[in-house]
Amino acid sequence: MTRKKVKLAYITNDSARKATFKKRKKGLMKKVSELSTLCGIEACAIICSPYDAQPEVWPSPLGVQRVLSQFQKLPEMEQSKKMMNQESFLRQRITKASDNLKKQRKDNREKEVTQAMFQCLTGKSLQNLNLMDLNDLGWMIDQNLKEINKRFGTFQTATTSQMAAASMAGPSGEHASQRAEVQTFEVKNDNMQRQQWIVDFLTPQEPSGIWWPG
Repeated sequence: MTRKKVKLAYITNDSARKATFKKRKKGLMKKVSELSTLCGIEACAIICSPYDAQPEVWPSPLGVQRVLSQFQKLPEMEQSKKMMNQESFLRQRITKASDNLKKQRKDNREKEVTQAMFQCLTGKSLQNLNLMDLNDLGWMIDQNLKEINKRFGTFQTATTSQMAAASMAGPSGEHASQRAEVQTFEVKNDNMQRQQWIVDFLTPQEPSGIWWPG
């Protein structure tokens, strides 16, 4: 069974708030103790509350004074370098959530444009797309064409290298040279087909309506 997510808000009920304080305080002290033991570091905790006449400290008043003394010896800039209060903590969380939201929106937009691009390839019309949609679609097509050209360039480079190696091999490399010539012809043929595909893609199709995801 999964634990119920706790709502981070002030507990208005007095008895429930007091019970939560005692439970959380015990857990906090335990975590500080574990952190100090496992990592071999100096740590302390001071908790003031309306339920106790005196502040509760860990590990001891002397241990707290020792850690605070080390902290106060640091330069003022170093003291506040990693300091965080409730406001700065929430601001950090909001910034992180906003960044994640922007990333998710970008991913969703790319999926929408990719779907529209594939619909165009099946002969769908572009009439239902606005200017921003068309700009994004053009960018997506450019990116895909760049990737295609990159792969063709890599293949052509490999083919040229094979032909050079075959020519250096002399008569014994005749068959290899013939194979390389065939591959070169196939590359040229693929280039022609690719150019024709681009022309066909950019040629307006008969209006058939295109569904654009919300």
